[in-house]
Amino acid sequence: MERWDRVGRCAGYGAALAMSPYLLIKVSWVIGSLLGLAPIGEGFNPAGWVLLNTVTIGMAGIGIALALALVRPWGMRVPEWLVAFCAWTGAGLLVSILPYAVLSTVLDAARGGATNSGGDDSAMPGWEGPLIQSSFVGMGLGLALALPAYLRRRWPEAFAARVGDGSRTAVPWAAAIAAVVGLAWAYWAMGGTLGVAHPAQRDTNGYLLTGVGALWALAGSAAVWTLAPQRPTRVPHRLLLTLGWLGSGSLFAWSGWKLPFTLFVALARPSDVTLPENLAVAAVLHLAAVVAGVGMLRSLVGSRPRTSGDRKSTRPAATTSQY
Repeated sequence: MERWDRVGRCAGYGAALAMSPYLLIKVSWVIGSLLGLAPIGEGFNPAGWVLLNTVTIGMAGIGIALALALVRPWGMRVPEWLVAFCAWTGAGLLVSILPYAVLSTVLDAARGGATNSGGDDSAMPGWEGPLIQSSFVGMGLGLALALPAYLRRRWPEAFAARVGDGSRTAVPWAAAIAAVVGLAWAYWAMGGTLGVAHPAQRDTNGYLLTGVGALWALAGSAAVWTLAPQRPTRVPHRLLLTLGWLGSGSLFAWSGWKLPFTLFVALARPSDVTLPENLAVAAVLHLAAVVAGVGMLRSLVGSRPRTSGDRKSTRPAATTSQY
């Protein structure tokens, strides 16, 4: 436990350090655009560009604060719900995308091209793209190690049990919904065209992102489904909790922002944006993913075994006189 704690603390500091370059780059973009010293991204007006980057500055700041809260003593005094929600959504966004970062880098290297950083060339020098990507990868890796260590320190009883050791969970209806969503995304990732309105718009990155989403949806669904019965299994409780946590967070966080974007495209019909999927089908799947993510989280919270104090509080007073 002490060694795991040391690893988690180093990872938390590393995550905060990795996100710092991204924060500084975004601050420089805002200041530079306000002073007329830096270009504005293509398709943006000055106000929209400043607003967008100000929002991402706030998100980066929250990410750094979260990483420090996972390792500093004051993090144990932060309200449980706040730490849990930020960690859940942050891990869902960053940790779950790590397979995509690795696979896309390998594929780009095999093609002899550079990794697409997702930035606009008119506003981003070539060296900033890899630095931004390394910030996200470093933050994701740091959270992957620091978050379990923090959870283990704050709620040790949740990691001390095995499946079936008095755990109680809700009926895993959310796991079933997540499995359906995951299978649909896996079908699209493997080239299926049912529910795809514009197949020509799909590319390798789209296939990878859809496949990664399917992977975490199915992994989280399987973990929550395994936690539900009272029968013991050989799978460690903490492994199932981790997979369920990441899978549910990935479903909620990614579909949580994809759903409004899909609805915007469906209603506004912008001429310069065309999504491959049928918009109605995509919206239904994203809505189902958000609902499944929340339901799986509630099931995971219910899977925490009761402590001895909980058991004593439910034992009749007459029986305690025997001890």
